[in-house]
Amino acid sequence: MSEQNQAVEEEKVTDLPEGAAAGEAEAEAAEAEQAAEKPTYEELEARIAELEGQVKDEQLRGLANEQNLRRRHQQEIADAHKFAGQKFAAEMLPVKDYLEMALLDQSGNFDALKMGVQMTLNELQKAFDTTQIKEINPQVGDKLDPHQHQAMQTVVSEQEPNTIVSVMKKGYTLSDRVLRPAMVVVAKKED
Repeated sequence: MSEQNQAVEEEKVTDLPEGAAAGEAEAEAAEAEQAAEKPTYEELEARIAELEGQVKDEQLRGLANEQNLRRRHQQEIADAHKFAGQKFAAEMLPVKDYLEMALLDQSGNFDALKMGVQMTLNELQKAFDTTQIKEINPQVGDKLDPHQHQAMQTVVSEQEPNTIVSVMKKGYTLSDRVLRPAMVVVAKKED
């Protein structure tokens, strides 16, 4: 470019209206402001590290909470096993007391002893009812139920085969679970 053209260009730049120069100044100020608002790389790294720390802290808290819940649950299970028989044991204490009193009785009065044993049996039945222990007491002629009866012996009988002839011992259930099957004698055909 010639010197004359260059001088004209410089003159144009300096001859710009004041508003245009102000607009450029504002644009430069806005760019500077945006540059100031944009965080630096170091600031971004620091913020990421801070957020990662918060996430790590939350994870550790969550794990600790989970471990505490698991430990409490295991303790509750252990306590349930340890004290499962507590209700039944409390119901059995009066039965033991009555039996001890019967053994201490030296009166020789058979009727009084019989009455004491009956009271003890009544107390035991109350304890069974409270703890949901029920008898399995099959009747003669009932069909053998392998889930509730145990055949101890078979005898030749006029009864239908696999029916109960007699009961040797009653069985018991606890909340519909067999504690002991009824021990029975069962009929069989003649050979």
